[in-house]
Amino acid sequence: MKPLSMFTTTLFILTMSTFSQANPASGPLTGPYLGQEKPGGVPQVFAPGLVSTIHRDYNAFFSPDMTEFYFTRRNNDTGKWTLMSYIQRNNKWHEQVIGPRVGRPFLAPDGKTMHLGKYYMERTACGWGSLQVLGPMFDRDDWGIMRLTSSGKGTYILDDYKNGDVIRISEVLNGQRQAPVALGPEVNTGKYNAHPFIAPDDSYIIWDGQREEGYGDSDLYISFRQTDGSWGEAINLGPQVNTSGREASATVTPDGKYLFFNRDTGLAEGDIYWVDAQVIESLRPEKR
Repeated sequence: MKPLSMFTTTLFILTMSTFSQANPASGPLTGPYLGQEKPGGVPQVFAPGLVSTIHRDYNAFFSPDMTEFYFTRRNNDTGKWTLMSYIQRNNKWHEQVIGPRVGRPFLAPDGKTMHLGKYYMERTACGWGSLQVLGPMFDRDDWGIMRLTSSGKGTYILDDYKNGDVIRISEVLNGQRQAPVALGPEVNTGKYNAHPFIAPDDSYIIWDGQREEGYGDSDLYISFRQTDGSWGEAINLGPQVNTSGREASATVTPDGKYLFFNRDTGLAEGDIYWVDAQVIESLRPEKR
């Protein structure tokens, strides 16, 4: 695993180390989930006006201890992407600008590693360390990794937009990182597949893709790990999640209670939605 160039790394460290307040909300946000009213089986916009705004807000996820919330935002005026966060201190949530977006960020289940496509950062006593490259297996010019997520077992799931928009898996066997391999047709079918999320226990993956039988532009699909270790046929998350618009970039909260995802309908730049994770459990095959 190697660092980026001194100039790029230094610039990134300076930006990432400078935490600043950004458009604080009127009145403190308190309680779990930024104090938002919890949804049921119908997806709701998450934190409208705070997280889901007039800008393009995307790629939401919580830290394992649920005291940090991250998402990315593209400013409509400047066109620039930033990595945003809300940090909970003394039961109050404080909005912060972390720095420029790199890849599609995701915090690993250990809470210590921030994945950023083919890059990553490790948490330090002062914040986040320097930007690193995962290694030669991932640092390939002929691969286009947008999003890489990891499980508690160290399994990586990643996409590749330069090679047919496929999803690959990299597991750890006998303590050794295995080279990423493309998943089978159960997952890699249709026009494209992207932005995968893997459950902390390796039991399922969720991603967005476009298929003829889908509901719209792109839908969210799930595949459950089978008892023999293979992946089951892709299951569409259904009309309560997917619409004629574009659904993408799903994650499940570390407590397993809510599914977060993005929805573009043409009426907004892209909002963050959440829904009760029972939508996942209702599709899980019964153990025999």
